[in-house]
Amino acid sequence: MSSQFVRRPQNLKLPDSDIHYYPNFFDHEEADYFLRLFKTTILWQQDSIKVFGKVYPQPRLTALYGDNDKTYTYSNITMQPRNFTPELKVLKERIENLCETQFTSCLLNLYRDGKDSNGWHADNEKELGINPIIASVSLGQERYFNLKHRNRPELKHKILLEHGSLLLMKGETQHSWLHQIPKTSKSIGERINLTFRKIK
Repeated sequence: MSSQFVRRPQNLKLPDSDIHYYPNFFDHEEADYFLRLFKTTILWQQDSIKVFGKVYPQPRLTALYGDNDKTYTYSNITMQPRNFTPELKVLKERIENLCETQFTSCLLNLYRDGKDSNGWHADNEKELGINPIIASVSLGQERYFNLKHRNRPELKHKILLEHGSLLLMKGETQHSWLHQIPKTSKSIGERINLTFRKIK
């Protein structure tokens, strides 16, 4: 497989943020390979979430992998990590070389269709520390990634996350901005998202 990828990112240039988008982090052939591989080899699970006192199946499948035993808790869900697969290690090391940081964990999401989504949130859990670096890989169906500023409601932005792309969020982004993958009524295919992070 090719190891070539575009090193020149698009800087979103949003206030109180440090966000860079690499539209061709993987070439198309390599992105196709990882999409097929992760769809069939990752041990996906579907947790339940409580919204206004009612319990619902989470609108996507998830999995947590890592190189330590650190759990990850969000939305009252605590996930236990499985050991990194060799392929996840390959992706992790490539991203680490790019952004010059070390990641311990990867939270994966499988969006099966347009009904699967992720609501407004920030990756600012205490186990991620101050100013966490989040590296988000997209494989499969293009989906819009919406952003809105916590304290300045007039500041909004959205970007189409393409197959084989990388979105890198650093600095105070998680403290100042919320993000989501909204539902869509369109008939669309599957998307796998891998978010590498450092859990302390």
